[in-house]
Amino acid sequence: MPLLLEPVDVVDQLGDARSVLIASCPVCPAFSLSMNRASPLFGVERGVPRMMALKEHVAVLRQALEARGMRTDTFTTYAPLPMMCLWTEGQRNRLTRRAGTFDVLLVLGCDSAAYTAKRALEGTRCRVVQAMRMIGITNAEVGYQAPMKLVLEQATRVPVKVKDPQTDSHPIERNA
Repeated sequence: MPLLLEPVDVVDQLGDARSVLIASCPVCPAFSLSMNRASPLFGVERGVPRMMALKEHVAVLRQALEARGMRTDTFTTYAPLPMMCLWTEGQRNRLTRRAGTFDVLLVLGCDSAAYTAKRALEGTRCRVVQAMRMIGITNAEVGYQAPMKLVLEQATRVPVKVKDPQTDSHPIERNA
């Protein structure tokens, strides 16, 4: 049940930044971009496994930032826990070291991923900007396409329902 995220245009929030490190969570953003673009989730490119839609999004984002004169680089981690919301102290420390020479850390992930980054970068001069927002959760079946591609089939956006504190029930239960 990955979160369903959509990219947000944050160029105005970057201000006069000269360098941007793009930190991407390889889970929810990858699923969301694959679903939104109807493109493969995972594939092998030149013998290297890649989250295809996420890789393409990061490439387009970097190109746009570099066209504005900004130095860019990327950061992600896969082991032992890939999701930014569950990073170990070691993974957070690695981010802190990498972000040390950048003005902005652009987070491709949910609010929890941005929170992880903000905590890791407390006391540094690197500002955190979140470049995605949650619009629901996803539900899909993962299918295989030759050669070596995983695709999302029957991908669906599931709206997030919040309990009504007065009735202690979900809106969908009241309307049933």
